[in-house]
Amino acid sequence: MGNEGHVAHITGPRRPRALSPLREHLRDTFWFAPSVGLVCAGLLWWGASALDLEIVALLQREKAYAALRELVSVAEDTRTIVTTISSAMMTFIGVVFSISLVAVQMASGQLTPRVVRIFVRSRISKLTLTVFLATFLFSLLVLTSYESETDIRRVTSVPVVQNLLTMALVVLSLVLFIAYVSATLRLMQVGPVVDRITRETLRMLARQGTGKEGAEDGGSLAPETGRVAHTGRAGVVRDVHVARLVRVARRQGVVLRLLPRIGDFVLPGTPVLAVHGETLPPRWALRRTVSVGVERTFHQDLGLGLRQLSDIALRALSPAVNDPTTAVQCLDRIVQILAAVVGRPLGAVHHRDRRGAVRLVQNVPAWADLVNLGLTEIRAAALHSPQVTRRMLAGIDDLLRLAPEPRREPLVRHRTLLLHAVERAVPAAPDRRFASSPDRQGIG
Repeated sequence: MGNEGHVAHITGPRRPRALSPLREHLRDTFWFAPSVGLVCAGLLWWGASALDLEIVALLQREKAYAALRELVSVAEDTRTIVTTISSAMMTFIGVVFSISLVAVQMASGQLTPRVVRIFVRSRISKLTLTVFLATFLFSLLVLTSYESETDIRRVTSVPVVQNLLTMALVVLSLVLFIAYVSATLRLMQVGPVVDRITRETLRMLARQGTGKEGAEDGGSLAPETGRVAHTGRAGVVRDVHVARLVRVARRQGVVLRLLPRIGDFVLPGTPVLAVHGETLPPRWALRRTVSVGVERTFHQDLGLGLRQLSDIALRALSPAVNDPTTAVQCLDRIVQILAAVVGRPLGAVHHRDRRGAVRLVQNVPAWADLVNLGLTEIRAAALHSPQVTRRMLAGIDDLLRLAPEPRREPLVRHRTLLLHAVERAVPAAPDRRFASSPDRQGIG
């Protein structure tokens, strides 16, 4: 079956960062960035207001009343613009994002409901909403800086800098609006969506690091002395806080082993960590080291990208949709991901501390698991679509050229099963020969 028994050693520059799980969890929310933007808008207004106060005070000390009167006149002229911005921005936000949510709903219906997660994690979506809300709040705060005082000598605040910043935020909002509409329209297209899924999967592979095939495994584990059960809500294992688990295991002089794989569904009371060593770590030290949520994430989940691509292809091959070209596009990316994994050691990943001692053992899907995940369901659904069968055969042939000898068996098995299924499903011999001929474009 391949190299599943070997160990991947994560060392050197690929050591996980302590805050990486928190960063990924915040990326899966849609409230954090706008909240930070509102705080920044308040701080920006405070700084601009202080600068305006200092400018007025300086002009009054220098008795430059003509210049101050000119500033007051300019500020009054722009007051109407700021008022219009503050009243129109919230309506603009509501209209734009209502249309966007309809577009996302259409995309999720055409592709897969999991595509909504791409919208939630989209940086341009969060940045656009953040700047829109910041512009709205900033314009409201600017209006509070206007005074009814008409005596130049007694004026304390003239919001000149604040007005300039308001105009700058409006210009930035318009630029981001164009970029946001473009990104949302791309989200409704199959190509950009499957490309985004593929890029997220490959980034996760790069973060995971590369193992050294056949390397020494750090010695056999000590006998298991205990297990730690999950005490939170039921859900899927999203990721683990690798750095913290390694740190706890080093302090206790033990080795921790993650029992479920990333993406497994666990119930309260399900064992999630096995302890190998004499001392059981305190339960409080292991709190929130295994993150459980309602949906899988790309942070450490090796199979999620293949799962999403397979879902999109299956929906495209359903009788209600009947869109084999979309399935071919998904197969292109499935082959790309499998080609990136074909030479990597899989099975058990050993995370080490700074001294090189193994402290955390984490299981990842084996090569055969990934091949089955990417090809099995599509192969079963593609029997009456020669475009898909031809593309799958070409993809398997490409992977066979890249795969080392121990990893050829799953690919050969799927190729053989596909040919046998086509032979049974297609009665005419010329049609069978056509459906069994590899073609990278399906029907090019």
